Amino acid sequence: MFEKLDDVLIRFDQIAEELNDPDIAKDQDRYRKLMKEQNDMLPLRDKYLEYKSIIRGIDESMDIIEQENDSDLKELAKEELEDLKEKKEEAEEAIKILLIPKDPMDDKNVVVEIRGGAGGDEAALFAADLYRMYLKYAEKYRWKVSTTSASENGLGGFKEVVFMIGGNGVYSRLKYESGVHRVQRVPETESGGRIHTSTATVAIMPEAEDVDVQLDMNDIRIDVFRASGNGGQCVNTTDSAVRITHIPTGIVVSCQDEKSQIKNKDKGLRVLRARLLDLEREKKHKEEADLRLSQVGTGDRSEKIRTYNFPQGRCTDHRIKYTSYRLLDIMNGDLDDVIDKLITADQAEKLSKITD
Repeated sequence: MFEKLDDVLIRFDQIAEELNDPDIAKDQDRYRKLMKEQNDMLPLRDKYLEYKSIIRGIDESMDIIEQENDSDLKELAKEELEDLKEKKEEAEEAIKILLIPKDPMDDKNVVVEIRGGAGGDEAALFAADLYRMYLKYAEKYRWKVSTTSASENGLGGFKEVVFMIGGNGVYSRLKYESGVHRVQRVPETESGGRIHTSTATVAIMPEAEDVDVQLDMNDIRIDVFRASGNGGQCVNTTDSAVRITHIPTGIVVSCQDEKSQIKNKDKGLRVLRARLLDLEREKKHKEEADLRLSQVGTGDRSEKIRTYNFPQGRCTDHRIKYTSYRLLDIMNGDLDDVIDKLITADQAEKLSKITD
């Protein structure tokens, strides 16, 4: 696995030379690509240099133990050797993880769709709870959130809500949230105190750029209409809302969050690109059966991925069989613990494929 790491060092130095070339600096597209390649390689390059330094230290300690007559020096060398062996194992594990092929979508912003599922009004209320949970999680990372459309049920819940989250590494952390989320609790409207089970579906889609999805405007029908629901003075009095229909797939996107029809159209097209990219990714996943062996990271929305049990105060992620009794913290956006464990499980799955 480490055989080609010296090539990484060579390539890194080559990129550094190219970046110092004045002609390269004039070509902004080329310059940006080289900068990105170098930044992507930097963690692996640094960790490999650290690993090589550790190996040199091990060799030096071994030489002292084998050749030195001073017993005190030998003892110090033995202690140093044990410490270096531990560091070597840690560095090897870190390098293995860095060698896992990176998901090209990890740095993308995301489009999030949450829909109330089974359970009527309670499902819509749960959808609103999930919406607030992700807003608080985004706030923690200072990610930017922009709501595209929302269909309320009149009780503070959402039949459907679509929003965008932008920031550093958004998709890399939120991609594991796609799926069916289940809640078990006593609804406020339940007079008998019975526990109800309801569901909501979450779709996390990387935002597509023009280079990811080519849109033929001849395949698109755009209708404008008057926005409904809460809004400012202009929102409900002008035909600012936009409905975009992608004729080949039948996908329909509505956007009425902005006062400007142009801004709503731009947002709607961004959501449409994300849905089309997601559709292509789903097709590819179905064709590649091995990607469906693990539930972690598949984004298979037909599967129940997590249960939020309020009477017991627990949250269980079924894919990795992990249970936390910090349910209220999780609902308040403290998702790092469960997401970190999902990332670890995903990395372990990918590592097993590399090393098999």
